[in-house]
Amino acid sequence: MVAYNSGLPATTIIMSNASPAVVTESAYLTLHYRLAGADGTDIVTTFGTNPATLMLGQGQLAPFLEDRLLGMAEGEHKTFTLSAADGFGERNPELLQWVSKATLDENSVPGADYKAGDLVDFAAPGGGRFAGMLRELRDDAALFDFNHPLAGQHLHFEVKLISVL
Repeated sequence: MVAYNSGLPATTIIMSNASPAVVTESAYLTLHYRLAGADGTDIVTTFGTNPATLMLGQGQLAPFLEDRLLGMAEGEHKTFTLSAADGFGERNPELLQWVSKATLDENSVPGADYKAGDLVDFAAPGGGRFAGMLRELRDDAALFDFNHPLAGQHLHFEVKLISVL
């Protein structure tokens, strides 16, 4: 056996066949994302600004958006079209509710000067909070829409996955 020594320092070459990291249910991500209405109008976007950093499963994105990220590979850029049913759901007419003025005063900011279109935050039993969009205000009652503001809308969700940990 003959050993060869060129007189040059030894160099180690490492070749990697490693696949890019993919998104799992508890992945820590850095990404750009955009949620837009059916007409393409941005609802929220990080494109053009700093990317978002988040951990899946922590409520930082709606679960149906997190589901679209699962299995994506680091570096991928995708756009998803979501029906209303796949997004925030269809509008539910039962979530249009009349609330007495006394109940409104008792469970929201006392003496507030609410106007149609205001999003009003209510105290819920057990210390929680919920919100409704004021649709109509009368002397004795107010009509609220407790549907999510994006319920009934088709959406576009664009994602550019920068890194996965």
